[in-house]
Amino acid sequence: MVCDKYLAECKLELRSVMAGPINQARAKISKIFNGEPQSYTRFNLTQNVEGESSHVEVKLSGDGEEEMEGTQAGHSHPASTYTQRPQRPYRNLCYGALVVLLVFLSGYLIGYVTHRKPEASKLPETGPAACRMDQPEESKDEGNTAVGPEPSLHWSDITSMLRQSLSSRDFDELLRNFSMDSHEAGSSGDEILANKVFDIFKSLNMNPWNDEHYVQLQMPSMTNPNKIVFGSEEIGQPKGYLAYSATGIKEGKVVYANFGQTEDLKYLRTTGVDLSEKIVLMRTGQISLAEKVANAAKFNASAVLIYPEPPYDGFDTKTELYGHVHFGTGDPYTPGFPSFNHTQFPPAKSSGLPEILAQTITTDMALKIHQKMQGKDAPENFKGKLKGIGRYRLGGDGDTMTLTVNNVPVDTKIDNVFGVIKGFIDPDHYVVIGAQRDSFSKGYAKSTVGTCLLVKLARAITEMLKEGFRPKRSIVFASWSAGDYGSVGATEWLEGYLSSLDKKAFTYISLDGVIQGRSKFRASASPLLHSLLKDTLNELKTLASKDRTLFQDFGKEDLKEILETMKMEDGAYPFLAFSGIPSISFRFVSDGAYSYFGTPLDDKANLDIATEQRLGDFCVSAAQVAGQMALRLVHDHILRLDVTSYTRLIRKHVAVINSRVNQLKHAGTISAPLSSKWLISALGSYSRAADSVINEIQYSELEDQEKCRTINDRLMRVEHNLLSQYVSLRDVPFRHIFFGTGDYTVSALTDHLMDLKEQVAGSDADFLRNQFALTTWTIQSCANDLAGDVWALDNEI
Repeated sequence: MVCDKYLAECKLELRSVMAGPINQARAKISKIFNGEPQSYTRFNLTQNVEGESSHVEVKLSGDGEEEMEGTQAGHSHPASTYTQRPQRPYRNLCYGALVVLLVFLSGYLIGYVTHRKPEASKLPETGPAACRMDQPEESKDEGNTAVGPEPSLHWSDITSMLRQSLSSRDFDELLRNFSMDSHEAGSSGDEILANKVFDIFKSLNMNPWNDEHYVQLQMPSMTNPNKIVFGSEEIGQPKGYLAYSATGIKEGKVVYANFGQTEDLKYLRTTGVDLSEKIVLMRTGQISLAEKVANAAKFNASAVLIYPEPPYDGFDTKTELYGHVHFGTGDPYTPGFPSFNHTQFPPAKSSGLPEILAQTITTDMALKIHQKMQGKDAPENFKGKLKGIGRYRLGGDGDTMTLTVNNVPVDTKIDNVFGVIKGFIDPDHYVVIGAQRDSFSKGYAKSTVGTCLLVKLARAITEMLKEGFRPKRSIVFASWSAGDYGSVGATEWLEGYLSSLDKKAFTYISLDGVIQGRSKFRASASPLLHSLLKDTLNELKTLASKDRTLFQDFGKEDLKEILETMKMEDGAYPFLAFSGIPSISFRFVSDGAYSYFGTPLDDKANLDIATEQRLGDFCVSAAQVAGQMALRLVHDHILRLDVTSYTRLIRKHVAVINSRVNQLKHAGTISAPLSSKWLISALGSYSRAADSVINEIQYSELEDQEKCRTINDRLMRVEHNLLSQYVSLRDVPFRHIFFGTGDYTVSALTDHLMDLKEQVAGSDADFLRNQFALTTWTIQSCANDLAGDVWALDNEI
């Protein structure tokens, strides 16, 4: 049908193009027969009433001109008979001329149709791809805007295009181009990479732009190095550091606390080890550096030292470690506000900034400290992999240490770089694909790979447009700066457009640290995206076998084999917990953790070892996962956001809460009655609303663009509506009741119920009721919005 419409358009335009030549030919023929040029030729059958022989006369008449009733005025012409006039000598010549002219015109028409390039505004491509696309007719009414072309390529065609545009060889070249030894946030190396990304987006006609922010970072002093002294012996002056540490000098006894997890610190307290005003020694692993420091602060420690646990024999024990200890994201000195230039915000700081000193040391320095420590033997699970230590000890009274931290704040300009592929139906709705660009050191796995995936996907999808792909919604590609300082660039962008992004951005896909190994696949995602992830992994084939899918290899039969809880250091976390945008990150990993993040050892050589020299192949697989999820989200009529997944999650939490409420009642430790009735009712409201919108989708006409947009808007708001509206964004930036932090999360409510039952100091029944009420109303308001119009709401609450 589309090809027929296309040929019809060509014929219409040929009439106007060929009008001049055809009219000239007609004029010449007309002169031959009767000397008057006319518009077309017509035969008149006439009979001479005066007895002359009958004849056939060729008459030429213009369009709309009436036929003459005879060859002479007053003659009549019976239609039943005629006589033929003797043949004229030039008749054969006329017939020959007509034949030649017809052949010429036929050839011209065929050549014009087959070789003509359509106008860009009508058909960007010719050939089979163009025939597959339904092109709308241009509006002929002045002032009307033509609607963009309706995407109609089959999904298999789209995935095939993406697959064919990705190759390991292309990634090898990109990785060489973007690999740099130094590209710390705001540095000249970071700027060089930003310009490279911008130029690529510009060459792809992606309308690139920069988003500048002026943030305060923390760096070591050039004149006063950080220093560790044990007793009277200087252990060292490490070059590595922890950004956003408190500064100054602290002296105290050193205590070994394993990984610094809450259970490690609780164990020390139960064995009689008081952490107050102590300097706590920890090894890397299990939790983030910021969480280690935050945990130590809760137990009143004065300082923290962290060293890299050797991942294997032969590890370079002089390796420096870099990181940050802000228990949050973004610029900690403008919490909840964007760090644009010349802003007039009053002095402030994030609640996640530590009040204690924190510093990294090398494995060599840690070995010296462990060898000097006395006290009780550490339990078996505290023992690490340091060579040269016979016994790990917790620390004795004589183990005195002095720590000096002289980090300084540095005002820094950073640039986020963006490009966009605009949608044809809802261009103001978009999925964002982002990657961190900077790194404290080489950052090959942390940032270089993700940046290469970002620009390669941008190039692949723009090429798909030339093959007929027409996304309904837009795709924004984002290259972030200051990611190693706690997703600073990304969070500042979210803060700068806080009032609009949740209404426009419906998914974020993070490419940070996407390849760390080869044998496992892990993902952290909003429940709304679980089904999309599973479907994508089921469609993609493994590198080793074309008969098996990624889900069969890594997920086995259950998505739970793949899913992990999203952590604060995840590049997707602020999008989910701060802005309420459904988000996902994923990664290929090995059995052992990739232990080189934040060190100079995060380089090509070590990542090649981790992937068994198949880095390019894993880049292809990672690009397919991210690209195919994004394409599905912009291709389908209805967004692939599974609202029923939250029904299951809410039901799971409500069951636990109800069980603990019943335990609390039986324990008799709460005076006033407490009931889960309204929380259970809110669960029912959400469940009915989710089922209702699914039914509405099934029975709706998906070609109705306005209807689809209305449904999609409701789906998009689910995640954002799960942000608690009852707490200050400045005090509690991560307000998501399931994935955030603070007192008004579902996990905090659950823990408080247990504390109240056990009568733990600080538990408060009145505060518990407040938690109960706000959690209930957050879920109920989410259900109300999902249900749609106010007359469709369940108003029983």
